Formats: sequence, C-alpha cells, structure tokens
Amino acid sequence: MRTCIRRKSIAVLLSICLLLGLLSGCAMFAEYTVRFDGDEIPAQTVRSGQKVTPVDDPVREGYVFAGWYQDAALTQPWNLESDKVKSDMTLYAAWDRDTGDEITVAGNDKDFSALRTPGSQEEAYDYAAFFRPAVDDGVQPYVGDPMPYYEDGVYYIYYLKDGGDSYNHSAYLTTTTDFLTYTEHDAPILEASRSGGQDSWIGTGSVVKVGETYYFFYTGHGDAATLEYKEKILVATGDSPTAFAKLEGWEIIPPAELGQKQDFRDPQAYYDPETETITLTVTASQAGVARILKFTLSADLQTVTYDGVIFSDPTETFWNLECSDTFQIGGTWYLTYSGQDDTLWYAMAETPYGPYGAPTRLDGKLFYAAKHVEDGENCYIVGWARRSESPSSTQDVAGWGGNLVVQKVVQNEDKTLSLAPVGTVAESFSVRRPLAVETTHVSVSAGSLYTYQPVFTCYESFRITGEFTFTGTGSFGLSFDYNGRDEKNKLIVLSPAEGKLQLRFNEGSTPIAETAVTLEPGTTYSFTYLQEGSVGVFYLDGQAALTVRLYGASGKPIEVFAEQNDVIFSCLRQYTRP
Repeated sequence: MRTCIRRKSIAVLLSICLLLGLLSGCAMFAEYTVRFDGDEIPAQTVRSGQKVTPVDDPVREGYVFAGWYQDAALTQPWNLESDKVKSDMTLYAAWDRDTGDEITVAGNDKDFSALRTPGSQEEAYDYAAFFRPAVDDGVQPYVGDPMPYYEDGVYYIYYLKDGGDSYNHSAYLTTTTDFLTYTEHDAPILEASRSGGQDSWIGTGSVVKVGETYYFFYTGHGDAATLEYKEKILVATGDSPTAFAKLEGWEIIPPAELGQKQDFRDPQAYYDPETETITLTVTASQAGVARILKFTLSADLQTVTYDGVIFSDPTETFWNLECSDTFQIGGTWYLTYSGQDDTLWYAMAETPYGPYGAPTRLDGKLFYAAKHVEDGENCYIVGWARRSESPSSTQDVAGWGGNLVVQKVVQNEDKTLSLAPVGTVAESFSVRRPLAVETTHVSVSAGSLYTYQPVFTCYESFRITGEFTFTGTGSFGLSFDYNGRDEKNKLIVLSPAEGKLQLRFNEGSTPIAETAVTLEPGTTYSFTYLQEGSVGVFYLDGQAALTVRLYGASGKPIEVFAEQNDVIFSCLRQYTRP
C-alpha cells in the first residue's frame, strides 16, 4: 500500500510540474498591447517580460517631453530602456514648458527665521513694484486712490497719502518709467487746508494737460457744519506735472436736481483738442442711487455745462461709485468704477459715455480705486492693494489704503476685459529656483479632507507659473503656511463648482475676496502668481486676476492642495529676482 501511495504522489507531482511548466511557457509567450496616449505613436504588441520597442520622443510646440508614465496622473514613471511589460497598458507623456532656463540657487534670500511675527516681516519688506511710501517719523504711510497721468515716458502717479506726514489725505506723487522702480516725491502736491474750509480734506481727482497748462481737478471735502456743501469739485493749476497751486474761487457744485449736497466727488478729466473742451465725469447720488455724471468745460474753465447722468448703478447696492474712469480700446469704450467697499467693476459701450451694458466685476475686493493710464502702446490700470489694520489678523483684510498695484489691461476677442501682469514686473523675476519636489509636475488626489503637497518656498519676492487640469468638483489651488498649523493656512482657491477664484483664510473657512472664473474638468489652464512682501496677484491666464494680501507667510512652504478633486499641476516654475 505504501508503494502505491508513493507512486500516486509522484504522479501528481509530475502532473503539477508539467502543468506549471506549460503555464510558465504560456506566460512567457503571452503578448500584450502597449498603447501611447494620443494618436501620434502606434500601439505595440509586446511579449511578456520584454521591453517596449524604443520610440521617438513626441513633440509638442512650446514644450519639452518629460518622460513616460504608467498613469494619467503622472505618478508612476516608465523607463523604456529597463522596464518590462507584464500586462496590457497605456503610457502617458509628461510635458514641461520650454522656458529655456536652468535652475539656480540665488544665495541672496532674506532670512525670515528671526522674524516670527507678521508685523515684523511686514516692516522688513523692501517693496519695489508694489510701491509703499517711505516711513515718516516712525510711522508707515500707505497709498490710497491713485490718479495716474502719462507724459514723455514717465508715469506720474498721484495718490492720497494715508498716514505719516500727510495731513487729511493730502495728494502726493511718485513717478516711474517701468512700474518696477519708483521715485517718491517727499512734499505734498496738494495739501489739505490746515485752516479748515471746503478742502480740509483732499479727495480723489485727476490731472489733464491743456495746451501748456496742467489742471489738477480734485475733491474738496469739508467737515465744518457751517458749510453748505460737504463736497465740491475744485482745481489747481501748474506749468509742470510736479507743481500745482490751488485756483481760488473756482468750483463746481452738485446740480440742484440731484437733491443732495453731500456726495459729489472723484472728478476724472479728458481733454479734446479738436473741440477745445474738457469732459469731466463725477460720481454722485440721486434719489438714493449711485450715479456717474458728465460735465463739459471750456479749455479756460470759464464755462461749465452739466450734461446729465451717464450711468446709474443697476444693482442699487452702492451709495457711491468711486473713482470712475472711461477709456477706449479698439472701437469699444469702457467705464470703470469701484463700488463702495466692494470691487472694481467695468461696463462696455459702443460710444463715448454710454449707453453702457451691464457691469461686470474685475479682480476682487482687495484691488480698489483703480484708474487706467495709457502710453500709446499699452493700457494699464492702477489701484491700491487693501491691507489689514493688524497684520496678525486672520479674520479680515479691511483697512483703507495699502500698496500701489499696477496691472495690464487686456481686451479679449469678445471685447471683455481681463488683467495680466505688467511685463517688466514679471520679467524682473528671472532666476529660476529649485522646487521642493524633483519633477515639475505634481498630482494631488483628495477626498473630503484637504490634501497638501509642498512645492514652493515663500521668498520675499517671487513669481510662480504653471498649468493644471482636474477631474472632480472640489476646490484646489495654492496654500500658504501661516503658523505651521494646517487649520490656519491661507488659501488661493480655485472652485469649479462655484465658478470662483477666491482668497480664503483658516484652511478655507474665512472668505476674504473673490472673483468669477469658468473652469471645466479635463481642460488645461495656465496660471501666473506674483508676490512681493505680503502683496500678491494670482492670474488665471486670459481669464481673471485676484489681488491678495498674505501676512506672515515669508520663509515658509507654499503647497498645492485639493479637496474632493483629482488635480495635476504641471510645468511648475518658481523665480526670484537676481
């Protein structure tokens, strides 16, 4: 019996070995299909355990091929020279923008390790493009309501200076030729009256040249109870754009039909040499609705004609449409204004001064009181970036005045407007820096909780560029470390479901500012982000801009993040200045 059992066991073992050998042989001769994402490279049939036949690198204009990957999320690299095929598969190409530069370690970064508070970091910043006035007697002043004027290669940017040696928002001047370096004029261009009266406060205005004379129209704001009018339009004159004298006795008062004497300001002037007339737009209210008025003035200012209302706030939300401005690009006219304590808006028209279509927001709440300036080639818009009264606040950014911010105005094919970085400013960040990851693409897959991936460093000043595509509905974007705790992170958020680009504090729980965007899954979008000090502007290229204020982030990591989404960030770059 034992012999019989032993023979049966040997037979079974032989059968198993034979079967395994046959299966092994079949596996050795199995063939699999290897496909390459896209239609450019034909699929291959590859025997199991063999390598893919080498193929020429694919070509994409403006990009450099960055290798093959086993998954669409580009997380599992595939080496054609060494990896062996074991199943049917698709290989996906990774791409990187051909920027023609190399990674450099600059070695001149400011050390923020000893500056542990947001306030101490803010004091240490050296602002260039995002101009901030110099400290006066230990007090930091700020820029309010810019009034730009261009002549002979120089941009004259008058502004209401808040704090420092400025008395009641007196008008000061800074000049630039490139929006990168500024020359600050120490003395006020127009000082508020220290003896009281109609211009005991200086309000926003504009400068226009008529012949050889410069007119500075401005708002005279009086607080005295004895004054009949709270605000009037006043003027100063000069023979250069850097020196003005108030023209005593000249004024424009609110038309009687407005039915109010309180709200009448922000004159914007345009000169027409053919008719020798000045057009003046003024913001005011009538019947409780914010409106923009039009006046026609003779070149010598002796005749003033009220032409009526050219625009009324269709939302009836704002009590004033501050710092209105009109300009033309191509055959389309644009009206811009800042809704009181809201955002910058614009409306379009086919003719000067309307009728205008429905207004649309441009940028968010932190880019305020912006007006345009042209140099014969480009159109820019000049505003101020709102600040917090306390840099340590994680709840709001609501202070009046801040840093000067200039953005380029771009007219889209459908005549709508978008904002883009100023070329000289973006190009000043020319030193490419290493990332916190080895590749230039990062995949973030997230459920209901935020998922973070460190990629960049928050230097004092820098530029970030990249692309992204997504498949889900949740939010994603850039996350800035505030104090080492995720729940305090400050986020620049792209939200496809809401159609918004937002600044949110406290890991998204505290909304600060937002603007509208359109985002579709599976589409590739490019972005640019500029930051100097605590001021930044995020551009969804060709579509939207959002100005942000990020205190306390310098020297800390910048992460990409996602929640309820699968996002591929690609072609990532970070640059600093030399």
